[in-house]
Amino acid sequence: MSARRGGRRGVRRRAALAAVLLGVTALTACSSSGTADGSGKGFVSGDGMITVLPADRRPDPVALSGKTLEGSDLDLTGLRGKVVVLNVWGSWCPPCRKEAPDLEQAYKDLKGKGVEFVGLNVRQQSQSEALAYQRKFSITYPSLADDGGKSLLALRGAVSANAIPSTLVLDTQGRIAVRISGPTTRTTLVDLVEDVVAGRDPQVA
Repeated sequence: MSARRGGRRGVRRRAALAAVLLGVTALTACSSSGTADGSGKGFVSGDGMITVLPADRRPDPVALSGKTLEGSDLDLTGLRGKVVVLNVWGSWCPPCRKEAPDLEQAYKDLKGKGVEFVGLNVRQQSQSEALAYQRKFSITYPSLADDGGKSLLALRGAVSANAIPSTLVLDTQGRIAVRISGPTTRTTLVDLVEDVVAGRDPQVA
């Protein structure tokens, strides 16, 4: 059995095909008292970390727009037709710092396959700290700047305020196909994203 296949099987053991119910927050995520309700409405989690939504159970497309940390305009609707990885992070969050190199490497692995990465910076006291974080970890994909919690409210039911970092994989229609509550790894993310790119729902082994 190849290492690639073994890695995918490991991902599938952690993933579960989801019905439209209640999600569970990963215990390894940073805790915060945010404005998002954190209900997880619309999701069932397999093990509290990875949630997979089959194509016929996916919610309406995610609508997010704003300024990047560098001051450019960014609207997710402009990325329709591509699979998008949306990572919610803060420089104050230790698990975010731990996963940052894996996210950047996954971006390099996937950007030639029609995949875009976008960060969403939240609960950031200083934008200069967020920019320093990007430089420290050599992050080359853009991040939307902290907007005082408005974006988290827009993601209410998909991203819990108590599960930072969180990563969403959006299909080509902008719908959530995968949610990862808590930190992820390069191998896990690449396997999941490649399934979405291919139009497959990751299966439970």
